[in-house]
Amino acid sequence: MEINLKNRIALVTGGSGAIGSFICAYLYRAGAKVIGSCHALDTPSAREMVKVCKEQGVHVEIEPFDVGDPDSAAAAVRNVEKNWGPVDILVNCAGITRDAPLRKMNHDQWKQVLQVNLDSVFNTTQPVIEGMLARGWGRIVNISSINGQKGQFGQTNYSAAKAGMHGFTMALAQEVARKGVTVNTVSPGYIDSPMIRAVPENIRNKILEGIPAGRFGEPRDIAAAVTFLCSEQAAFVNGANLAVNGAQFTSA
Repeated sequence: MEINLKNRIALVTGGSGAIGSFICAYLYRAGAKVIGSCHALDTPSAREMVKVCKEQGVHVEIEPFDVGDPDSAAAAVRNVEKNWGPVDILVNCAGITRDAPLRKMNHDQWKQVLQVNLDSVFNTTQPVIEGMLARGWGRIVNISSINGQKGQFGQTNYSAAKAGMHGFTMALAQEVARKGVTVNTVSPGYIDSPMIRAVPENIRNKILEGIPAGRFGEPRDIAAAVTFLCSEQAAFVNGANLAVNGAQFTSA
């Protein structure tokens, strides 16, 4: 199945991260013009990612902004549309963790995670949705998590935010489906990335034992799912949550 996203403009928040950079590369190879976002403080590492991508024949632009700030996000979307054109594809991939059991979690840990992981979805989607509706085509993909489906010890903040992302997806899909816009969620399981490699080996091995596929996911597994949801072939997939977790968690 060939996916053709030629002439589509894609904005990927968290585009310089382990998963986000693969999403950028896959969308580019499908023909899209890709702009990845990063926080201003992460611009040096994002520039390095762009350099590595270019060596591999992948050209990605970088737009630094704070996804948790509505004014910053709206200004960034205006800048993207001024420099590269209207946003046809939005992938909300930015995210952080601030883990602690609820009884030890402080309000800043709660607020930071909700702001970056959930508020950001509103902040970046609202500025692009009118244009998508007017043009009669758009793709929004929200990157949630297996822990938004099943919960996870020490992650009440993260699990709540990730579950909220799919609630947003289901509601918005119903608002925009008649206008040729789709809104879907991808919920990755445990992905081989710097985050999982930082977990102590004994805990990492225990997690691995719970994955029926017998391996951690790879960033390309998520990027392939996202690219499909952005395609014409997925035009009737709307309001869905695509779990990509090696059968670690399944639900009807």
